[in-house]
Amino acid sequence: MMDKALQKTGIRHEGGRLMEVARDVACLQLSLVNVCFIGPRRAGDRSWFLVDTGMPTSEHAILREAEQRFGRMSRPQAILLTHGHFDHVGSAQALADHWDAPVYAHRLEMPYLTGRSSYPPQDPTVGGGAIAMLGSRLFPKGPFDLGNRVQTLPEDGSVPGLPGWRWIHTPGHTPGHVSFFRDEDRTLIVGDAFVTMRQESLLSALTRKQEVWRPPAYFTPDWESARESVLALAHLDPAVAATGHGIPMSGERLRRELNDLAHHFEEVIPDHGRYVDRPALTDERGVVSVPPPVFDPVPPMLVGLGVLALIGGRFLRGRHA
Repeated sequence: MMDKALQKTGIRHEGGRLMEVARDVACLQLSLVNVCFIGPRRAGDRSWFLVDTGMPTSEHAILREAEQRFGRMSRPQAILLTHGHFDHVGSAQALADHWDAPVYAHRLEMPYLTGRSSYPPQDPTVGGGAIAMLGSRLFPKGPFDLGNRVQTLPEDGSVPGLPGWRWIHTPGHTPGHVSFFRDEDRTLIVGDAFVTMRQESLLSALTRKQEVWRPPAYFTPDWESARESVLALAHLDPAVAATGHGIPMSGERLRRELNDLAHHFEEVIPDHGRYVDRPALTDERGVVSVPPPVFDPVPPMLVGLGVLALIGGRFLRGRHA
């Protein structure tokens, strides 16, 4: 499925889970999430960058691919984070310690990366599939504590040590979410501001059907900011986009689907959910307030199933008595 999608783009599948998405930019597909390498092959020590770090179990896969791409003893100049959700920052501490490398993130992500605040609670009531309704309940919401490893990105939009690239504040999915853009060839590393699969759906996760889609709904606490971020990214007219979830996209299809999402975003906002009518409020300290929970049908349904199972078990034992 993935290879067929890539045949229609300029993206090269390098074997395994690594794809070349643009000059000196490669996307590594891990179990639930993607990370990106920026820098030419065999760049040498401190001459490349890692964007996001995957799950807490992703460390060894990232180290293995980095060694093959840049050399056995090569270390990145820095780790760049699009945001601090567990599937993007899970291996940040281990990798930063292994490489003795700094980690950069937006100042509004700092509470969630320094142990001061958890993110707003996830919202499994938004629907969209089994991952949203069931799986998201098990996802940790932080906080992580990267200590003095983590630093704030410069306010001027530059990326330290990476000329030609800039970061763009794309909040909504998280308060300090950022995307990275290279104007020269309009390469976009987007994190979860939008994705290229329906991340809430187990079927989509299994088939990896490629389409530009909203940020993962169960972890998006501000839908108006998410809409504005997608619109801002569409205005960049990216030639290629590597997203946090799904297969990278490029060319006319990317532009068409991204513009369609930007101009019809209200149609993909969930019909119901905790944050649909009111966003969570946050500041530099972390979460200030969240809307009250909405009715969640799953817990009473599970209780009902448990009661039925108990009654059924007693009935069967009575028949065999």
